[in-house]
Amino acid sequence: MSTVCLLVTVGVVVGIAYIFRHVVVKGKRCTSKKRLDGKTVIVTGSNTGIGKTTAIDLAKRGARVILACRSKQRGEAALEEVKRESGSNQVVFMPLDLGSLKSVRSFAETFLKSEPRLDILINNAGVYLQGRTEDGLGMMFGVNHIGHFLLTNLLLDRLKECEPSRVVTVSSMAHNWGKIDFDCLNTHKALGLGTSSMEVFQVYSNSKLCNVVFTHELGKRLQGTKVTCYCLHPGAIKTELARNTGSVMQMLIKPMVVFFFKDTVQGSQTTLHCALEEGIEPFTGRYFSNCTVRDVYARAKDDAAAKKLWELSERLSGLA
Repeated sequence: MSTVCLLVTVGVVVGIAYIFRHVVVKGKRCTSKKRLDGKTVIVTGSNTGIGKTTAIDLAKRGARVILACRSKQRGEAALEEVKRESGSNQVVFMPLDLGSLKSVRSFAETFLKSEPRLDILINNAGVYLQGRTEDGLGMMFGVNHIGHFLLTNLLLDRLKECEPSRVVTVSSMAHNWGKIDFDCLNTHKALGLGTSSMEVFQVYSNSKLCNVVFTHELGKRLQGTKVTCYCLHPGAIKTELARNTGSVMQMLIKPMVVFFFKDTVQGSQTTLHCALEEGIEPFTGRYFSNCTVRDVYARAKDDAAAKKLWELSERLSGLA
């Protein structure tokens, strides 16, 4: 009898694990069949991870895809891979270092001179690393928020010219644990100064909250136009984002990554949904997860904080 109970228990556990893996972990897929012939898309951080997978999908749909990446070597390698996997020659690599305001401005200037259209801007790149940008900003604040804030604003007129168009920003469910400490930002130009594992995660979460708050405010500022914007949680992804964590941490999380984390195709689905799905325009400024619009905590849609972050970001990026 005990053997039967054991077998039943094992069967139930395996069944639950299977369901969790295939329903919860893998998640929904973008069902849009939309073609993008004649359209132009920028994907930041598209030399690796979900950014590269997103670029391949959009190139397959006929879009002209701009791979906006920091590393020339990795960007050019990704260019060949995206062309090969998509079967498209309408793919271009353009250098962009989001940790450098000068680089962001140079990218925007080059793009606006050489490309007549911009239909979708996907702010995908992100880092999980303490340090400082060349402009003296906290690394995660500078790259994950300020770089994309400046890039989006420099390209907004072109997006308006080509409307209906979209801005899609990859955030994270980690934003739920985030907070925006304006005193720290004003004093240190960073979202936190700690270097312990928990402190680094907190700063990352804070930067992801900035993405959600930025999208909330951008949606308000774009009212009356046909430019819409969305932010999203892609899911827990097997990517290189954690490549800067310690070897012990990487070893500890590896077993969880294998079973509980999405691959890059699964992880790109909500990005694609936000970029392509018809009928989500009324949800501009909102947050998506698993290809579904979600409610957020009050601090992620705080109008006063959103306006304050926007004005601070304008000053720090040189727009004001």
